[in-house]
Amino acid sequence: MKLHYFEGSTTCRPIVMLAKEAGIELELVPVDLMAGEHVGPAYTAVNPNQLVPVLEDGDFRLTEGSAILKYLADVADSPAYPKDLKARARVNERMDWFNTGLSRELCYGTVYPRILSYMGYEDAAVQAAVTGRASEKAKRLLGILNDHMLTDAGPYLGGAEPDLSDFLGIAYVTLAEMVRQDFSAHPRIARWIAAMRGRPSWPVAHTGFEGWRDYVLSQSAA
Repeated sequence: MKLHYFEGSTTCRPIVMLAKEAGIELELVPVDLMAGEHVGPAYTAVNPNQLVPVLEDGDFRLTEGSAILKYLADVADSPAYPKDLKARARVNERMDWFNTGLSRELCYGTVYPRILSYMGYEDAAVQAAVTGRASEKAKRLLGILNDHMLTDAGPYLGGAEPDLSDFLGIAYVTLAEMVRQDFSAHPRIARWIAAMRGRPSWPVAHTGFEGWRDYVLSQSAA
């Protein structure tokens, strides 16, 4: 199987992490987003959406990160995606929450416009208003994650062991490190991040992101 990916991508990191934990061999095919490779004709022929990730399993192709996670978990019979219908529905619910709520406000509303200029509005006043509103919504959602979704039953959303929602959600939440998000008011989130960062699969999936993060932070401190 091939995964077209960008090493620092928020949507690619969960897939690489799951694959490592589930023992899935993926041929990683880098796509240079910074050079615009994703909008060129060759990659557009692979994914007309011009986005990463893309999974190719023979002649079968998937272009959405959440769907790729679920497919790989089923291929590997991973316990990270439970077979029980209600347990699986709960995992799906959390993944949808990250994708349709937190990602919109935290990633696209708060972080990306501050680190990728082309993702912001040209009018600085408009962007400030949009970012301010998104930041307030993201703050509320982080409170829900800390107070209601994470519990003291274990360090993960899945309890004692991580499930697909942990792999997906941790990438979205840690993106906020790019703008020095302070998680001290959210102790369960801080514990969750530490637990996920301590897993053996973390380095292979997140080292590229952390290098990019450190570079961005060094530039903003200059």
